[in-house]
Amino acid sequence: MKRRAMLKVFSLLPALPLFGQARMSLAASETGAPTVVALDVPHSHWQGLVSPQAYAVLFEEDTERAGSSPLNQEKREGTYICAACYLPLFSSQFKFDSGTGWPSFTQPIAGHMGLKQDNRLFMTRTEYHCARCGGHQGHVFDDGPQPRGERWCNNGVALRFIPGDESLPALRS
Repeated sequence: MKRRAMLKVFSLLPALPLFGQARMSLAASETGAPTVVALDVPHSHWQGLVSPQAYAVLFEEDTERAGSSPLNQEKREGTYICAACYLPLFSSQFKFDSGTGWPSFTQPIAGHMGLKQDNRLFMTRTEYHCARCGGHQGHVFDDGPQPRGERWCNNGVALRFIPGDESLPALRS
């Protein structure tokens, strides 16, 4: 990722603990923007609450096979939430077809993602995680559509879609 794009991504998101173990909740900050507090649970807590495939992606940083997620074809209005803790991560208004085989978005819900550098695969990428449970979601790239130019490439198995006419589920702890 280019340095300017990397700085842009980091300036968009507050500094959040990726794997913080403090109890998490949603609250309003002084600016009125949502803030997220990290959960104080080991990754093993989520085994049995999510499928084995979701656990492998979320907590072992695996990647699902391209084109395997039914969320690629999801076109309804709604919210994409973390498959583990149910924190809302993306609004459907920011979803687009990137042609990569994974659900892609132009931006997340502000303050709901944490970032870290990923040096696997012999290159440097920016990996993002749910700010609440630390679950790996995907990688952000600087080749998305304008005006932001970002592509938040997500593993579908790490998400759950809630249609706009349904209530969001309570956060899981």
